[in-house]
Amino acid sequence: MVMLRIENLQKSYGSHPVLRGLTLDLGPGCYALCDEESTGKSTLLNIVAGRLAPDGGDVFINGHSITRQHKQVNALRAWVPADCLSEPTLTGQELLQRTAAEKGVDIGPDVFEWIRQLDLEPHLEKQFEQMSTGMRRKVYLAAAAIGDPAVILADGPSDGLDASACRALAAQFKIWGADRVVLFATFDPELVQASGAKILSLQG
Repeated sequence: MVMLRIENLQKSYGSHPVLRGLTLDLGPGCYALCDEESTGKSTLLNIVAGRLAPDGGDVFINGHSITRQHKQVNALRAWVPADCLSEPTLTGQELLQRTAAEKGVDIGPDVFEWIRQLDLEPHLEKQFEQMSTGMRRKVYLAAAAIGDPAVILADGPSDGLDASACRALAAQFKIWGADRVVLFATFDPELVQASGAKILSLQG
């Protein structure tokens, strides 16, 4: 069952092409982008997350176009960005509540359990600028569990995390990958191995 379809995706920065006609079909599972820097990993993730417009092609999540069916797609994807400090005065709790409101759902018991595993609850009333890098990332990882996303995207999901949180993250990726697509960029071989992720390459 194809949940994420990338169809003839193209993106250039000036005269430098980054993605040239990328086509890929992904069903449930964990997939890791581990290529070197400047090979298009973050570009691809930002396009699928709706943060960057492609120059050509399209992406479909459960058959819905990310360029034409924004409302349907927003409820079907979750995004953990590389930069978790884009809104420095926002609190962790506010991000979780906003994510739930945007998806029209409540924050369920599975999310609270995930928050507990990340040891995040004592920090949710802090603003992002008051948190460590790892704690900011934990908030976005917690938000990724809200609703029922078919595709979970993450750019450097283990960056800044302590060893305990990294183990919890790998286990959670495995759980999500049983019936969803988890697509992430990383230079962390332990996360790739522990999550059972399949390595994808954008080179060539």
